[in-house]
Amino acid sequence: MTIATDRQYRVEDELLHTVLASFQNTPDPRLKELMQALVRHLHAFIREVRLTETEWQHAIDFLTAAGHITSDRRQEFVLLSDVLGASMQTINVNHEATADATEATVVGPFYVEDSPEVPLGGDMAAGAPGEPCWIEGTVTDTDGTSVPRARLEVWEADEDGLYDVQYDDGHTAGRAHLYTDDNGRYAFWGLTPTPYPIPHDGPVGRLLENTARSPLRASHLHFKATAPSLRTLITHIFVEGDELLGSDAVFGVKHSLVERFERQPAGTPTPDGRDLTGQTWTRVHFDIVLAPQPSAQRSA
Repeated sequence: MTIATDRQYRVEDELLHTVLASFQNTPDPRLKELMQALVRHLHAFIREVRLTETEWQHAIDFLTAAGHITSDRRQEFVLLSDVLGASMQTINVNHEATADATEATVVGPFYVEDSPEVPLGGDMAAGAPGEPCWIEGTVTDTDGTSVPRARLEVWEADEDGLYDVQYDDGHTAGRAHLYTDDNGRYAFWGLTPTPYPIPHDGPVGRLLENTARSPLRASHLHFKATAPSLRTLITHIFVEGDELLGSDAVFGVKHSLVERFERQPAGTPTPDGRDLTGQTWTRVHFDIVLAPQPSAQRSA
């Protein structure tokens, strides 16, 4: 590695200050703050590691490849943000602990708007392969008041580790939305979560391979909860005992979100009388506590 001389550092400092000055007249003060901080940190990284031109070109090629593989069904830049911990750190910064509010975690690359609605007790699996799971709980605010008609969006991978959008036939399964009842209660059928790899056939996958990291995510089920005057929550529930809890590829695990999925022997009566003859199934209870909506939203 080349050791920079005092003269070389002066040259580099002069460029840094010139670039910073180019954003000095940015009308939006927040945009100015963001761009100047980005420049300072980016230049500091380049100077600290003495980045070579070849390495910089590799970085450009990597980002170009990420752009090429991204589509309306796959977001490689979300994957990149996730595996660098940037997604989780952004969530940590923006969702400070509030009383006993449920903790937030990553949305992931497979959230899709306008999922089908299912009634309370309905089946969001919609034929996706896997072991049935009964999920139930309540939605309250931080004062303990029930939240009726809270909208819950839920989505998960099937037992083969794939979300519906990863198939080519356009079917919808393993995702839905429902509403809590007048007492803030909810219940639905889904699938017992299983581990699966994030998509690793693209540039992010090659990055993980080159850094000896696993692409596997700990078993989980996604939730998005929304209600008037309360902060929107995106979270997961994770499976107690999963050996991947400590090595989740996107750093999404939080201890408070780990729940016990109790396996029921075949023939055990289900809460709603559903006939699961010959099948084992699981059940889990997950109470959601929504934080108050911040009084003022900071705009970028």
